[in-house]
Amino acid sequence: METIEKANILIEALPYIENFRGKIFVVKYGGNAMTDERLKHMVMEDLVFLKLVGINPVVVHGGGPEINDLLGKLGKKPKFVNGFRMTDKETMEVVEMVLTGKVNKEIVSYINRCGGKAIGLSGKDGGLVTADKDLSNGDLGLVGYVKSVNTEVIQLFIKEDYIPVISPVAIGEDGETYNINADTVAGEIAGSLGAEKLIMLTDVEGIYKDYGNKDSLISSLDIKTALDYVNEGVIDGGMIPKVLCCINAIKKGVKKTHITDGRIPHSMLLEIFTDSGIGTVIVR
Repeated sequence: METIEKANILIEALPYIENFRGKIFVVKYGGNAMTDERLKHMVMEDLVFLKLVGINPVVVHGGGPEINDLLGKLGKKPKFVNGFRMTDKETMEVVEMVLTGKVNKEIVSYINRCGGKAIGLSGKDGGLVTADKDLSNGDLGLVGYVKSVNTEVIQLFIKEDYIPVISPVAIGEDGETYNINADTVAGEIAGSLGAEKLIMLTDVEGIYKDYGNKDSLISSLDIKTALDYVNEGVIDGGMIPKVLCCINAIKKGVKKTHITDGRIPHSMLLEIFTDSGIGTVIVR
C-alpha cells in the first residue's frame, strides 16, 4: 500500500514538473530551516531536486542569529528599530563577514554535497544588486534598499546549470557596503527575473484569518485582500514585511508567491508539487 501511495505522489507531481520546466523559482531561505541540521539537509535536497527536474532555483538567504552570535562574542550588543538592525561600520563588517563569508559558503557547500552545483554570490558581485541608504525607518546607519538588480549575472550562472546562492549585501554608488533585508532582496530579484514563483520559507504555517485559531489558515488570497488584511490588522507583526514583499514581487511580474513553513520536512516540494499545498499563496 505504501508503494502505491508513493507512485500516486509521483503521478500527482508530473503535471507540475511539466509546467514548471525551465522556469525560475526564487527561494528566500531563513528561519528554523537554516539552524536545524535535519531541516537544512532537506531544504538542500529540495533545491537539488528542483534543478534535476528542470526548474531553476535561485536562493537568497538571511543569517540574523549567526550575526547576533558573532556580535555577542565581540562584546557588541545588537540594536534593532522596528525590527531593522542598526548597522554602523563595525556591525556592517560583521554582517558581511557572517553572511557572505560564512553562511553563504556553508549553503553552497551543502548543496554541492547533496549532488547539486551551487555558486555563492553577494549583491556586490558583478554589480548584482546596487543599493542606496534606506531612511524609511529613520537613520539606521548602513541599512540600504535595492536600487537595481543586474539579472545578467544570475542568468549567466543559471545557463551553466548552477544554483545561485545570494547574500543580501550590496554596494552603493557612494562606495559604501549596505545591509539589506533578505526578504526585500528576494522579492526584488524575483521581480527583476520575472520568476514563476517566490517562495518564502518561514517559521509559521502561513497566514491565518485568526492567529489564535489554527484551523483558520488561509490557503490563497489576492493582492487586494492581503492589503485589506494588513490595514485591518489581520496580518500584523513580522508577517507584514513578508506579505508586502510578496505583493511587490507580484506587481513586478512574479506569477505566484508562497509563504511556507520551513519547519516541515520537504515543505517546498509539498507546496509546489501537490494539489493541496501546505502554506499560503498570494496571487495577483
